[in-house]
Amino acid sequence: MLSYFSNPQRFDSLARIAIPVTGGLTLLLMGAGLWFALLASPPDYQQSETIRIMYVHVPAAYMAMALYGALAGASFVYFVWRHSLADAAAEVIAPIGAVFTVLALATGSLWGKPMWGTWWEWDARMTSVLVLLLVYLGYMALRAALEDRQQAARAGAILGMAGILNLIIVKFSVEWWSSLHQPAAVFRADGPSIHESQLLPLALMALAYTCFAAWLVFYRLRTRAIVRRAETLTRQREQGQSGSGD
Repeated sequence: MLSYFSNPQRFDSLARIAIPVTGGLTLLLMGAGLWFALLASPPDYQQSETIRIMYVHVPAAYMAMALYGALAGASFVYFVWRHSLADAAAEVIAPIGAVFTVLALATGSLWGKPMWGTWWEWDARMTSVLVLLLVYLGYMALRAALEDRQQAARAGAILGMAGILNLIIVKFSVEWWSSLHQPAAVFRADGPSIHESQLLPLALMALAYTCFAAWLVFYRLRTRAIVRRAETLTRQREQGQSGSGD
């Protein structure tokens, strides 16, 4: 399938459909999620109104991890099979994932202050998420530092795959080390441990974030393809004019 959509025309056809669909779903899900999160769901019996930060923080943390998983997967595909679409996907995912990671860190700090009495604690989960942000930034800096596109793509793919080790640490840090964070409350073998009044807005917001991230990826990939085609046409025109002048 990846080879099929590596064709610019086929990918453009897919993006023309995916962009409005994911954009529309983002608006619908975000509207419903915010209504339930801010108005319809009750305050928590322990955390009171502060619990509403969860509906922004948890989906942001989920997206930060999911997008890095996608970046690492795309990096692997490019490194093994040299698919240009996989490299392009990894490149456009990096800044999107970095923004979600910043949002997760910022909202986590806001949530941590009233709950734990501190804006920041160097526990395993918080530190590993900060490292995740640094990996995102390092990936982007590495690609920007190398002028040769193939060399930048290969170096970025290696770093992208290596960063999966930190992603594993982020995921299991609460179980492996003593942490202020509670264990997983949604994806559990015995089912979610949070009340359905909190689970519904959390699920809606997570789906809204997912659709928004997909919209951003498709939009940036299509924009990137258009820019590359314009650059190619410009070079061909310049070469044609140079050849006719000779």
